[in-house]
Amino acid sequence: MSQKPQETALSKCPGCEEPLERGDLFCGACGYDLSAVPAVPQDHPTIAMTAPAGGEAEVRFDRRAEPGGPGESDGPAGSDESDGSDGSDDFELAAPAPAGTPSADASAPAATPDPRTPAVDPVAATPPAGAKRCVACRAGSVDTDGYCENCGHAQPRERDHMEQELGSVAAVSDRGLRHHRNEDSFAVSTTALPDGSPAVVAIVCDGVSSASRPDEASAAAASAANEALLESLPRGTHPQQAMHEAILAAAEAVNALAQEPARAREHDRHRHQNAPACTLVGSIMAGGLLIVGWVGDSRVYWVPDDRTNPPARLTEDDSWAAQMVAAGLMNEAEAYADERAHAITGWLGADAYDLEPHTVSFKPDRPGLVVVCTDGLWNYAESAAEMAAAVPADAHQRPLHGAQVLVGHALDGGGHDNVTVALLPFAVEPQGAGSACGTA
Repeated sequence: MSQKPQETALSKCPGCEEPLERGDLFCGACGYDLSAVPAVPQDHPTIAMTAPAGGEAEVRFDRRAEPGGPGESDGPAGSDESDGSDGSDDFELAAPAPAGTPSADASAPAATPDPRTPAVDPVAATPPAGAKRCVACRAGSVDTDGYCENCGHAQPRERDHMEQELGSVAAVSDRGLRHHRNEDSFAVSTTALPDGSPAVVAIVCDGVSSASRPDEASAAAASAANEALLESLPRGTHPQQAMHEAILAAAEAVNALAQEPARAREHDRHRHQNAPACTLVGSIMAGGLLIVGWVGDSRVYWVPDDRTNPPARLTEDDSWAAQMVAAGLMNEAEAYADERAHAITGWLGADAYDLEPHTVSFKPDRPGLVVVCTDGLWNYAESAAEMAAAVPADAHQRPLHGAQVLVGHALDGGGHDNVTVALLPFAVEPQGAGSACGTA
């Protein structure tokens, strides 16, 4: 079998150090047989090269004065023949690995674990019964500060995403894609009027981000308003009056947060503190009436089940843009395009101006869906028509799913703010044209 001549890898003759040219089989000066010179092995400086067991650890190539001189080896490169020289002028090379030796890749040490990944002791890291498990390592338990005791990973806050379905009312709240926490809150509940007929309640609150502790403010307001309604409606208070009183109770709860003990601010003495604040919007379905109450710029929309009928927005914002439109200084498109559009003019908090709760009573003559939401949603479906288009067709039968879809609509649009929405299906028998309403 013919073999292609091996190209020398040497630049000089091993015998006389005469420069060589590529492809030379013999030295042109001394006649050294270059075919006996093995190719230079591949260099793997990080891999130890060892001699085969039981064989010579080295291969020697002696200098020679002339071809055929004393000590010239006729054997192939790597033979164990020796010319008896003292080896003082020898070239010494590590012997090439014998056939069957694993490759450098195969002999490389196993990949070491990522040092950033903490080692997990399956026994010590297993959370005790009832303890919350870490969402990152799935092994450690979570401490009271919200961090994993095994890997130190911060856990999602409980309020980052909340859902609740209670009979015919459902609500969903989400942190959104830009904020580091959810400053919205909600409360949904059901109770009974003195005559035994049902009453359904939904309260949605939006913390004012420029104030201190807005998340606490929204939670306190939603809870206080809900509790006030659950106490007054069964007692026989008219739903519209009950809503008014509930907003006042929510305001008192937020005001109380401003009376923070001085010791709680010791760690941040130089930070400017604004009083905790939030907005509130709520709805009650009771006795065939739909009651809406609000302070701030969260909204309520009405979406008829029969989409051939027009939807409507049932609230007016307490905002700079709304004031400009009401005063006739700008049209709605101009006002809401202004950078000051969302500056609120009404809110709950110790530093609020004169509190003026808005309440409205409607008597719908056809079934529909009540959408109670923060601006984190209506920023992506501002008009009544846009909101109706975003509401799923089956939201009346599946309010929780409908609320999830609406939150997803806001997140798909950018999720720049916290998003909260409550849906209340309003079921009535058609009673002809017209509806009654009142304001206070």
